[in-house]
Amino acid sequence: MGINQNHLFEDLDGIKCAIVEKNASQDRIDFLKPLLEFNRFKVMVVPSPPSKTAVPPVPASNDAPVPAEAALVVKEEAPKIPSTFTIGVTDVGFNPTNAIFGRLLKTMDGQVVTLAYWQQKDKVSDPETPYYEKKKH
Repeated sequence: MGINQNHLFEDLDGIKCAIVEKNASQDRIDFLKPLLEFNRFKVMVVPSPPSKTAVPPVPASNDAPVPAEAALVVKEEAPKIPSTFTIGVTDVGFNPTNAIFGRLLKTMDGQVVTLAYWQQKDKVSDPETPYYEKKKH
């Protein structure tokens, strides 16, 4: 575990990694993985663990026997394909916040990665135009 929530570590497939993003969709992976690999990071992607669900309480009765119909039934479900993933890089010194605001990442065309580009709000990274001068759509 990192010092604070902005610098997390986990073991992904047995390798200590700095966490880039948790619960990422496949589209997000398709965007981040090539970007980070272009910036010479080794990227690890693993399925996010399933969310913890509460077990329904079993009704407790002191004297009455539990009928067979009311017994707890375990449902067998086919394993689902995970819809979210955890993205990490093997460089444990990597911090996404510092990398973006420190202007350390570059796009494939050599531009500096901006916050809007990282969040996929802009299709093209434009570090020359300040955020307050950009037109809202």
